Amino acid sequence: MQAALSQARLALPISSPNPPVGCVIVRDGRLIGQGHTQQAGGPHAEVMAMRDAQARGESLRGATAYVTLEPCSHHGRTPPCADALIREGLARVVVALHDPNPLVAGQGAARLRAAGIVVDELPADHPDAIAAREIKIGFLSRMVRQRPWVRLKVAASLDGRTALDNGVSQWITSPAAREDGQHWRARASAVLTGIGTVLDDNPRLDVRVFEAPRQPLRVVLDSRWRTPPDAAMLGTTGGVLVVGLPAADEAARARQSALADAGAEVLEATSCAVGQGVAGGQGGVTAAGPQVDLAWLLPELARRGVNELHVEAGARLNGHLIEQGWADEILVYLAPKLLGPGRALAALSPLAGLDGCWQGEVRDLCLVGPDVRLIVRPAGRERF
Repeated sequence: MQAALSQARLALPISSPNPPVGCVIVRDGRLIGQGHTQQAGGPHAEVMAMRDAQARGESLRGATAYVTLEPCSHHGRTPPCADALIREGLARVVVALHDPNPLVAGQGAARLRAAGIVVDELPADHPDAIAAREIKIGFLSRMVRQRPWVRLKVAASLDGRTALDNGVSQWITSPAAREDGQHWRARASAVLTGIGTVLDDNPRLDVRVFEAPRQPLRVVLDSRWRTPPDAAMLGTTGGVLVVGLPAADEAARARQSALADAGAEVLEATSCAVGQGVAGGQGGVTAAGPQVDLAWLLPELARRGVNELHVEAGARLNGHLIEQGWADEILVYLAPKLLGPGRALAALSPLAGLDGCWQGEVRDLCLVGPDVRLIVRPAGRERF
């Protein structure tokens, strides 16, 4: 199963919106085939592993497959993997995780058992089941909660500054940290930012330090349609989705049209929230007012197949996501530097006492070059 997990990790940058799944096939104590999910529309992990075994001249009859997710039982872009395993005569399938997708949800295992194949599923607290869950956390979130797994990425100094007071931020963290961040960007289905970041930094938000087989969708929160048609991200490969409020006048409609002509998809929110402060000026907002409602946007992104939503934004949007409970995970790169006055990593409301603070759990800590990388989650957030 650990070899299958290694295969699943290879699928992370390519499989979205499908889950990243790995499969290995064993017979007589020998690994005879292995594979992982390909890009959407391509073969799933089980098929890739069976093809690998056949290419090696191995027979699949009587073999055991180790799969990180229950084999599918429905016709989507590809035929059911459960049927392929039955057809090739495998004797046993070991599954790391039950698939909560309503189109599967136990039906894959039931179909295998009905064909006489032994199916074993790891207990939920088994280390390999926990590892499989982490690899597929975005897909599981979309299936169970109908919204993506939201990860905030922040690069900051030891005193929590993401930029100087004048906005200079290049570069606080090291090249190694920036490259590592690109890998997290690559595994995400979409990258979210606010119009403030677009106007201040003109970021591309694509994957470019290595050759990526798939670019994430870039999503811009832009209530009043101020994204410039010549914004850097519109000149790159991969889709751009600009989300704002319904155009209030002819000028706003003209700005929408200009963005569509530049290659962006324009989406008017069907729900707004007043005073959230998430989509305007320096660091994220200049004034309260009608804004895109994230309670509407996140399910909309899930409907579009977004599993992991990677947020690279200003302090106000970060703060709003944290305070409203939308942030599932914070990915923080801390450089061993002190900047003094500057921009905070999240704009949070003042507290009357420490007992009201946002409390997280450190789930991972490591060195990346000279910098420290932290992954912090609210307690129990992944239990869904």
